[in-house]
Amino acid sequence: MSRKISRFVRERVRKRANYLCEYCHTNERWQLVQFTIDHVLPTKQGGDDSLDNLALACFHCNRRKSDKQFIGKTPLFNPRVLSWSEHFFWSADGLQILPKTEIGRATIELLELNRDRALLIRFDDAQINRHPPADDPVQSPD
Repeated sequence: MSRKISRFVRERVRKRANYLCEYCHTNERWQLVQFTIDHVLPTKQGGDDSLDNLALACFHCNRRKSDKQFIGKTPLFNPRVLSWSEHFFWSADGLQILPKTEIGRATIELLELNRDRALLIRFDDAQINRHPPADDPVQSPD
């Protein structure tokens, strides 16, 4: 059964996320299509349509995550209960997402957060000062 999340709830999710994919931190504002609404805990596993279970996700991250919650015994990043900056940071050039924790490492691996296409988009956005997001931690240059 397909579930429809209201426009009002979708917009609240977008605003709460500051229009960033809550996994890869790509900015929806510069994309050609709106991002999807992800059920952090999939509905098949008992998740619901409440704001506490919804996250903004680009198509790629949502598709790769699917209904997965773990890699082996390591949980994936949950944007409703965890802070992005506690689990990830940007490489000094702002192109690659690096892990701070095992949760970060597992999420980067499963969602392929540093895939070639993402790196190209980030590079182009960095050239015009649209990337990385201003509040995200960045690796200090050596």
